[in-house]
Amino acid sequence: MNLKRFISIVISTALLFYLYSRIEINRLWEVFQNCDALWMTISLGMVIPLTLFTSWRLQQLMPKGTNLSFLEANRLILGSSVLNMVLPSKMGDIAKAYFMRERDNLSGSLSLVIVIFEKACDMLSLLLWCIFGLFFYSEKNTFFWGITAIITGGFIVGVFLLGWGAFANFFFILCSKIVPQGIKNKLQQMQQSWSEMHNYFWSDRKQLAIITITSIFIWFLHLLQIWLFILALKAWTPFIVSLALSPLSILAGLLPFTFAGVGTRDAALIWFYQPYFNETVGAALGLLCTSRYFLPAIIGLPFLGQMMATVKQYQKPS
Repeated sequence: MNLKRFISIVISTALLFYLYSRIEINRLWEVFQNCDALWMTISLGMVIPLTLFTSWRLQQLMPKGTNLSFLEANRLILGSSVLNMVLPSKMGDIAKAYFMRERDNLSGSLSLVIVIFEKACDMLSLLLWCIFGLFFYSEKNTFFWGITAIITGGFIVGVFLLGWGAFANFFFILCSKIVPQGIKNKLQQMQQSWSEMHNYFWSDRKQLAIITITSIFIWFLHLLQIWLFILALKAWTPFIVSLALSPLSILAGLLPFTFAGVGTRDAALIWFYQPYFNETVGAALGLLCTSRYFLPAIIGLPFLGQMMATVKQYQKPS
């Protein structure tokens, strides 16, 4: 375990200890005992269609002529979910790129481009739903107006990066001038991959439209699942409000100093949803949201060995 990973686990543990020191465990247990069993089953079961749709999208991302089967795509998605839980910096997605390189005879850069584009679509779809929810959120104070402006700005920059090659090159050149040398080298590599991504995906507008619509729909299902968690806990938040608050909590969980977002995401859920239910229900919602990441990882354990073998093969010196 490297130092960065160890520190992230310590921070997550400290945050959880602080949060749950404010909550009586007996009351938290009562919340789960009194939950709606039907809604709980449905909400947890949404892991299945979410995985299936994400796997189908991965198939659409692949170049014509490749033979990535639907079953193989599911294995990749589930296997990378395991690695993302135990490796730093979403390395499970990098492992997925290695695996596609071996199985489908893709170049190393193209397989990485596919993964980068997949993650970019996920982020922009999440920001889009967040902006949509915040637009209708009536309780916006100065903080929420500021968050709305930041997220809208981030979304616009992201769209320009994906859709406008000249802007993307300008962005990477500008960033490379203000970052340390070590990061500068990585940015230059990213710029090259980003340029290849533009050339690849914009050459087929129909494929691009299908992937975009599918990504937006997948993230609608993600946010619907979180709202169904709330119903399962016998609490209530208007769905349009949840479209604003749950993406903010997910974004908080993406902060780099915690383990898989544990701690920061829980704190954000408790804080953002406090007008609608108490801390105990918020803590229960945090645990259920963490299950969204653990359940695919558990299901993907049988495929972990195959992916790790592929990564080790490509890490060997030639």
